[in-house]
Amino acid sequence: MATMMELAEEIIKGRRITKDDDLSIFLTCDLDELREGADKIREYFIGEDVDLCSIINGRSGRCPEDCKFCAQSAHNHTNVRCMILRRREDYGACRLTRNNGVHRFSIVTSGRALTGEEFEKAIHAFERMHKECKIDLCASMGFLTPEQLHRLHEAGVTSYHHNIETSRRNFPNICTTHTYDQKIETLKAVKAEGMCPCSGGIIGMGETWEDRLSMAVDLAEAGVESIPINALMPIKGTPLEDRESLTEDDILRTIAFFRYINPEANIRLAAGRALLTNDGEIAFQSGASATITGDMLTTVACATIASDKEMLAKLGRNATPGYVKEK
Repeated sequence: MATMMELAEEIIKGRRITKDDDLSIFLTCDLDELREGADKIREYFIGEDVDLCSIINGRSGRCPEDCKFCAQSAHNHTNVRCMILRRREDYGACRLTRNNGVHRFSIVTSGRALTGEEFEKAIHAFERMHKECKIDLCASMGFLTPEQLHRLHEAGVTSYHHNIETSRRNFPNICTTHTYDQKIETLKAVKAEGMCPCSGGIIGMGETWEDRLSMAVDLAEAGVESIPINALMPIKGTPLEDRESLTEDDILRTIAFFRYINPEANIRLAAGRALLTNDGEIAFQSGASATITGDMLTTVACATIASDKEMLAKLGRNATPGYVKEK
């Protein structure tokens, strides 16, 4: 049996992990060896640059979908305030984000899909940001049609975020108002439009290790280029409010094997960084190459843009590649 470093070398030379491989090696191997190999793969394919993304709520609350983890679902009993931001606020947040040295900005909306007048407002906001902010733009607006994705692309959006959340097997335990296949079809439409697909999920929702491995393989098969990994932060009023938090070792093992299975993707730290040492310092030495920074959607963020840049600089990583501050 190959060591994890030998497997890492094979992946660097072109081997790709598939569902036909024996994936149990990722669960039984020494964690430090797994992390070391994952970081070597990251270094080869991604280098020292770290992709920073900040997100803002474009619409929150009253979502008709029944995702059991979500504070914004109308099926759950949380205290999330229903809100729609104005275009001026979107633009101001985008410009501030850019001037803080972040090079990706995303507007995220609750609900099954953004439609009608709200979608038109989003288009206008993205058009202005694309023209004036000099920043990569991302959107996360649910199950959009190919025509809507094309309009976003024309407005300057280059990435589209749409999490698959968990494995195909576990998905019905988490959500029943839409399907796993609908998620995959949306990602295919994003790829067909020529945009960067950003999709990951949440770990710690009661899934098995095999579910996590299955999710990693499905994302590889879908050609996803940016993979946010969230560790569940249980929210009072949701069906998962009593779930125990994951250990740091469990999170690090997940991040590391996602890197082996998706060697060329950005493995992005998202929610749950508070469960990690120094908001993820060890994770960036375990295969992670990107993060969401600044305020999260419905949970309090510990890390800030400034603290992330300071931590990454100490690790010798470049958090603002090609960045030039606007006057």
